[in-house]
Amino acid sequence: MAKIEIHELKPEDLRWSCKQFDFSLGKAEDAEPTQGTVGQDRAIAALKTGLEVPSRGYNVFVCGLSGTGRRSSVKEIVKRIKAVSPPPPDRCYVYNFSSPDKPVLIELKKGQARELKNDMDDLIERLKKQVPRLLEDKSFGEASQKLEDDVKAKGRALIDEFEKKLEGTRFTVAQVKVGPLVVPDVFPVLDDKPATFEDFEQAVAAGKAQVDDMDAFKALYQKLKRDLADVLKRTRRLEAEALRRMKNLTMRFGEALVEGPIEDLKEKYGNAKLTRHLNAVAKNIVENLNLFRSAGEQSHGAAAASEPKRSGETDPFLHYRVNVLLDNTDREDAPIVIETEPTPRNLFGTIDLVLEQPGQWRTDFMHIKGGSLLAADGGYLIVNAIDVLSQPGVWEQLKRTLKNQQLRISIPELGFPFGQHSLQPEPIDLNVKVIMIGDAVMFDMLYGLDDDFKKIFKIKAEFDTEMPLEPENVAQFMSVVSKIRHDQKLMRFRKGALCTVLEYAIRRAGRRDRVSTRFGELADLMSEANLIALNKGAKSVSEEHVQAAVDAAIRRNNLLETKLKRMIKDGTIMIDTDGAKVGQVNGLAVFATANYTFGQPARITASTAAGDSGIINIEREADLSGSTHDKGVLILAGFLRHRFGQNKPLNLSASICFEQSYSGIDGDSASSTELYCIISSLAEVPIKQGIAVTGSVNQKGEVQPIGGVNYKIEGFFDVCKAQGLTGEQGVVIPRRNVESLMLRKDVVEAVAKGSFHIYPVDTIDEGIEVLTGMPAGKADARGNFPRGTVNYLANRKLEKLVKALKESSPKEKS
Repeated sequence: MAKIEIHELKPEDLRWSCKQFDFSLGKAEDAEPTQGTVGQDRAIAALKTGLEVPSRGYNVFVCGLSGTGRRSSVKEIVKRIKAVSPPPPDRCYVYNFSSPDKPVLIELKKGQARELKNDMDDLIERLKKQVPRLLEDKSFGEASQKLEDDVKAKGRALIDEFEKKLEGTRFTVAQVKVGPLVVPDVFPVLDDKPATFEDFEQAVAAGKAQVDDMDAFKALYQKLKRDLADVLKRTRRLEAEALRRMKNLTMRFGEALVEGPIEDLKEKYGNAKLTRHLNAVAKNIVENLNLFRSAGEQSHGAAAASEPKRSGETDPFLHYRVNVLLDNTDREDAPIVIETEPTPRNLFGTIDLVLEQPGQWRTDFMHIKGGSLLAADGGYLIVNAIDVLSQPGVWEQLKRTLKNQQLRISIPELGFPFGQHSLQPEPIDLNVKVIMIGDAVMFDMLYGLDDDFKKIFKIKAEFDTEMPLEPENVAQFMSVVSKIRHDQKLMRFRKGALCTVLEYAIRRAGRRDRVSTRFGELADLMSEANLIALNKGAKSVSEEHVQAAVDAAIRRNNLLETKLKRMIKDGTIMIDTDGAKVGQVNGLAVFATANYTFGQPARITASTAAGDSGIINIEREADLSGSTHDKGVLILAGFLRHRFGQNKPLNLSASICFEQSYSGIDGDSASSTELYCIISSLAEVPIKQGIAVTGSVNQKGEVQPIGGVNYKIEGFFDVCKAQGLTGEQGVVIPRRNVESLMLRKDVVEAVAKGSFHIYPVDTIDEGIEVLTGMPAGKADARGNFPRGTVNYLANRKLEKLVKALKESSPKEKS
């Protein structure tokens, strides 16, 4: 019989240790906190491209970052790589005198919006004081008194001329109260007193008054009334002319008062759009000087004048105010804004409503508020994708804003009418880069389902969750660890503690030549280790404290694992870890909950017989098998045809089953295990139950790497340990998974003692020899296998099955 050579991994092959790496932990212990991002050159280059390309649509979708500080991390990166640029202009809204419902947007240089607001407020306060003084000035009083006296004189002359007509006519003019007014009218004279025409007629009829011709008297009465109406009409014209002349007089004085300050403002700001607005302001002020007179009379000193308006009270000088929407006075470069709650109001801004009285709302341009998009104008806005997508209407509005590069601020949808007071502020041109943070699944979903997404987020910056385990990266890793300790105000971490943190990160990366960059997880681990050290009264964090934190996190989350292990121990789930059986092997599966992953052995059995059904996947027949697992089963048939079906048909019916499995199974990592099981059944050679198997296989019999190898090995080790280590137990793994090994220290110690074993294999034949203790056997040129080998026995069984099937088939009649 051929000699069997079985390769077994040594303890140093099973786990990366700080001792195996050339770097100084002493230096790592005192590493300076880093301000950058480690091992992400590809993502940073992509992000830099997005930030620097000025064309429309070059916003950035960041994926791959993990942890609670993703937005802050991106902000720090943007700070480092963004180009130096001046701050954007200030933005403010002013009243639109020609279209009051369409406030005018004014763009000013940095810091000028606040100045303009203060200048206009100062102008209003000055006019409140100056206008009353102007209108009380002697020259103005004399001019206005002259106008008033002139009108009175002309009016009096008209009345006097009319009264002369009444001499000798038995008529007179008297004042009559009509409602709140007193107006002159014509009355006949009766007993030397004005009397109504009706009373006069009655007196004539009663003989108390004498009139020669009553009809002529009545006609004269009516003519005099018409003449008086004409006189009053001419008087009113005089009064209107007087008002017009008084207004012109007031405006001339007002223009002299307003022209200087307004011209100063126009010269100060040198803004064409603002100049047009200031011209309108000056015109409106001059036309409404009495507004300032009444305000000046009502105010009692500067304190009273500056009192804030109560809710619902209208500012009489509203039209002259300035609403500063964006003030960059204190900004030196482009802004970087993080929006943690991207509601429509927070992101796009809003127009507030004021309740004047129950059921009646109002608003004006002073109630327009900007959002984070405007605050980020000229710079960068950072948001989480899930936050944007979870807010109703925000994603669609954000796309419109970015496509048009214009921000439109509107009144929020209230769901009930609030009157006709709607505003349509002038849209704001935006120059902002939006950096949205999500995961790769979300990016793919948006890219595939939303045509607009690929047009407005042209750059994908994908941050890797791991980086090469190289001296430079380890040094940077330790700098990040130092930053975490500094930011969270943790105690000093000793060398052993730092080494344990690094080893944990390497295990999380899944390969010994990689280290995880999930620094959010590391920050949590370090915080928990720090707490354990504090509770134990330590002055620094040691290796034991870090390991205790790791163990505590496992205990918090491994309830399902604990229950399954208990079921194996008490025999509810049947797993043999000793002896040997034909057509039965221990496969290894990985279970993953939301935040915990563990390995678990599963019994796999196979039975074979003559037939033409091929390989029957019982899980598939029961609708418990996924497509990848089904593919793995089909590969088994390809392997058997390739190895044993070159010179004969394979008249085989074989069934494979994951025993005591009542939920779905997927993945091809058990395909080699299933193949071992079938070969064992065909050759009738028992498989050692103390050795579990994982690995996928191709049709050529090559064993391929799989995922979760550490969890699988540790899961079977725990079961073996619970049932008693015999020194014969172990796991067969693909050789290409050796670099993925980062096993727990207790597993490594068991291997070092010889009580547990790890066997790496490249082919099915190597695995057969480990599992059976027999040589696999290699076919010669004619396809024959050496006697006494597993393949020989399997092939002989297949030949018997072919013969048996032929003998059982009905013979054809001649």
